[in-house]
Amino acid sequence: MKANRFKAVRDAGGTPLGHMIGEFVTRGIAQIVDAAGVDFVVIDMEHASTSISEAADLIAWLKATTIAPFVRIPEVQYHHTSRVMDAGALGVVAPNVRTAEQARALVDAAKYLPVGRRGFCHGGANSDFRTAEPQAFREYMDYAIENTTVMCLIESPEGVENLDAIAGTAGVDALWAGFADLAQYMGISGQFEDARFIDALKRIADAAHRHGLAAIIQPSSVEQLLAWRTMGYDTFSYATDYTMYGNALAGAIAEAAEAVRN
Repeated sequence: MKANRFKAVRDAGGTPLGHMIGEFVTRGIAQIVDAAGVDFVVIDMEHASTSISEAADLIAWLKATTIAPFVRIPEVQYHHTSRVMDAGALGVVAPNVRTAEQARALVDAAKYLPVGRRGFCHGGANSDFRTAEPQAFREYMDYAIENTTVMCLIESPEGVENLDAIAGTAGVDALWAGFADLAQYMGISGQFEDARFIDALKRIADAAHRHGLAAIIQPSSVEQLLAWRTMGYDTFSYATDYTMYGNALAGAIAEAAEAVRN
């Protein structure tokens, strides 16, 4: 199992920068994001059509890089987490975590005893198809526990009210503000300047810091990133692949169209 670059950057006092892959499930995307210099990627299985086989392919291609591969699972269920972890993911992002019970179930699926209750799998993709002697299994599991990142997306008023219980769940490593759904469930969809929404974002970051966790959010511009950084966010998943490609292509085509008209 390779080292978790996300954790290494945080441990060194840096700011991990990542990217979400939702559309470009291709063999070249691993090298593309590596050349871009990201520390982690999130393979989306909640809002994208990514299958478990496609996620496993991406995780395998990313093994040629030092990038930490995480997966946003469809929901908090054991098999959603265990299968991507056994495929070699170094962490999971769970959508709409509202309670400490959900956070506990997520950790149980992602981490081995004594922190969680993940079933032991060894000799497959998660250990690079290498098998240790049985007496080394405990050492491997301890390393896997420390090397795995568990992230809870906070996307509802209920989740905000239960922040300390969620963040205080042993084995949780990060709180991620799912800002679009959070505004939706607050009844103020798209109103990102609303004082109630801003207060909720601040509460998420504050709770993360109180419990020594990463505070994550996904900006789509540097201006957004800087604004959220002032609120206390210290880790950023920068946009989705299709958003960045679409915006870049639209801008380039607009420039090309203007050029040929002149």
